[in-house]
Amino acid sequence: MKFIFTKIAAVLLLSGILLNGFGQYNWKLNKDKDGIKVYTSESPNSKFESIKVECTLEGTYDKLIAVLNNVDHHKDWVYNNKTSYIIKRISPYEFYYYTETTIPWPMSNRDGIIHLKMVKDSLQRFLKITAVGVPNYIPEKNGKVRIHSTSINWYVTRPSLKTISIVYIFEADPGGSLPAWLVNMFADKGPYESFKKLSDILRK
Repeated sequence: MKFIFTKIAAVLLLSGILLNGFGQYNWKLNKDKDGIKVYTSESPNSKFESIKVECTLEGTYDKLIAVLNNVDHHKDWVYNNKTSYIIKRISPYEFYYYTETTIPWPMSNRDGIIHLKMVKDSLQRFLKITAVGVPNYIPEKNGKVRIHSTSINWYVTRPSLKTISIVYIFEADPGGSLPAWLVNMFADKGPYESFKKLSDILRK
């Protein structure tokens, strides 16, 4: 049973179904491994802790944009992502997509509809990525728990021509009856695993 709870909590913290927090944070470093730092803080907007990831990875803005655009393959790096697909594309820098996260039985999978936008500074100083949930964009699916409040924020800079530095801040509210203390206990697992795989993809 403890294994199931651990798995559930880790899954929910980086599934692409995230609620951004705005306010003051008191960050505490939870994990520092392979150049990936994962911090947690009490959230001003939620009983679930805010999460921050900081890392510098090999790659470029264009490579990261390409990975995010390749929505069908988010399952290759987003922790326990079961499926993702484009619903509507506005441009290479803006689209709506569906995402589903696998949750161990007996809990139900979570899903969400995300509106993602990317803005790259014309002088190449930064790349900003924001994503917000639009839960009513398509009807809810039987057997899935729809996440109704979601957002994601990335702030990416370029310390060198071949590396990007990422600050990724979010809050997660998985919905349903999962207790916050359980999710918070394993807050660093999902983010670390996702960014480790993202690093491998960007390096290719």
